[in-house]
Amino acid sequence: MNIVMASDHAGFELKESLKKLVASLGHTVNDVGAHAYDGEDDYPDFALALSKVILAGKADRGILLCGSGIGASVAANKIKGIRAGNCEDYYSAHQGVEHDAMNVLVLGGRIVGAALAEDMVRGYLAANFSGEPRHMRRLNKVKAIEQGTLS
Repeated sequence: MNIVMASDHAGFELKESLKKLVASLGHTVNDVGAHAYDGEDDYPDFALALSKVILAGKADRGILLCGSGIGASVAANKIKGIRAGNCEDYYSAHQGVEHDAMNVLVLGGRIVGAALAEDMVRGYLAANFSGEPRHMRRLNKVKAIEQGTLS
């Protein structure tokens, strides 16, 4: 798969180590920043850059990091077509794909350690959306919310 990755300063160190893991698993990595530590950068810029790559069809999924994962998740989820989940455990990282068609895994660089982050990335990248009727029904409702047609 083609994986786009991004982080602000608070997720920078973890992103750099996870890039190596993702590549070692046979995936192509597109790092859209930050490319150097900058304590003054802002997570919304990276959420937008990562999302644009996914929505352009140039990446299958994304991995986005900030300090807690919350800000980056909030920003990414404002973008139509992005389903970002801030995960702190292995189950959520793969279940988010299997049940909710999550296309961006969000991690908190100040919250999760490297070993747990690696496990979550492995689970996320190995998971596939189930397509079960109940999950399709729910995904279609999420899409209707994006379109403003769910009432």
